Amino acid sequence: MSIQDVSIIGAGLAGLTLALALHQQSIPVTVYESRPSPLNIGGAVMLSPNALKVLDALDLYDIIKTKGYNFDDLHYRNSKGDLLETYEFGSVQKYGYQGLRIYRYVLIDELVAALKTRGVNVTYGSKFSHVVQDTASHVTFALTDNTTVTTSLLVGADGIHSTVRKYLYPDLATKFIGMAGITASVPTAQLKLPEDYHIPVTITSPRGAFVIAPQQVDGSEVLIGKQMRVSTADKQPGWDREFVADKNSAIQFLQSDNDEFPDFVKQAVSQINPAKVNKWPFFVVPKLDKWMSETTRVVILGDAAHAIPPSAGQGINQAFEDVYMLALILGQGDRVRRVQAGLEFWQSYRQGRVDKILELNAQIDKRRMPKDDALVGEGSGLESEEFELGWLYSPDFGKDVDDWVKMQSQEI
Repeated sequence: MSIQDVSIIGAGLAGLTLALALHQQSIPVTVYESRPSPLNIGGAVMLSPNALKVLDALDLYDIIKTKGYNFDDLHYRNSKGDLLETYEFGSVQKYGYQGLRIYRYVLIDELVAALKTRGVNVTYGSKFSHVVQDTASHVTFALTDNTTVTTSLLVGADGIHSTVRKYLYPDLATKFIGMAGITASVPTAQLKLPEDYHIPVTITSPRGAFVIAPQQVDGSEVLIGKQMRVSTADKQPGWDREFVADKNSAIQFLQSDNDEFPDFVKQAVSQINPAKVNKWPFFVVPKLDKWMSETTRVVILGDAAHAIPPSAGQGINQAFEDVYMLALILGQGDRVRRVQAGLEFWQSYRQGRVDKILELNAQIDKRRMPKDDALVGEGSGLESEEFELGWLYSPDFGKDVDDWVKMQSQEI
């Protein structure tokens, strides 16, 4: 399998992590980012053991674990305060890592610093335009400044509205699933939580659920949020941009219909800075037959290939799995006979885990929406099956790749 170099479109978390993983495999790589500087978008991400195992293998975990909030469990409680269920997001004893909530920009800064130390080139202000030529041995693509680049493999790590994906699926449209996450960040002290009240927590009521998740290293800030049903029946194209920009309606939503929640929820929403508000419409990418071109020289991954709603907090975690598995396979060199065989195994392996994540999301959505919600369907609320997460948090990527390579060699 001959991959001489890789070009990555997108310097978000997936693209930067892929670059680091490829460098570890001694594969030359360049990242192209349309923005003029590293991303500095708001919000934090929840990293579970499956992703932290990847970052540990890339020598980043010891750095980032000191820059976020470490925790094990998410509690589900009813409005009376009764503990209904515990959802594991990490455990050193069981999975090797606690869960970690860390600001996205902090993680990006650490990735950028690691790549700079290793001499990996990230080119900012370079926007992908189109594929010029896609052959069995290389691909040539153009940037919007008319520069062309020839590379062994082009990877689209450019998000849910991927421009690289348009080359593979010119007519594909992302699908809005009718729900949005409405969140804000407020000081933890504002809530006046009862002593020893565990957070993160999802508080359920017949009208829905309220989420509280600590942020900052010391937990001095919390994310608060609810899920909103959104109809697009009377909306025009581009509605989501206007929806996201309207912060006042988000505040009104967070402050409404809270009578059944504890007093600290009402205190949480009593003062909200519009600058600390986010609205996240939940889009998905229809299940794709191929994450690569016919020649296998153009590949998409992360949200570009399988955008996952954030219900289980697995969107970025699954992107990290994508990039690490891809780097391990490409790093096998001549142990893999054909690029196509390696990439087909990669997609099959990854699609199987993504499918299970979507099933897990459905379980969680049932808990977060009102009982018998029209969108989620019958079975909404907590009358749902229990979580079993060992399959998610304890993968052995290296062994799985090695087993596949050995099996393939036996078939020669």
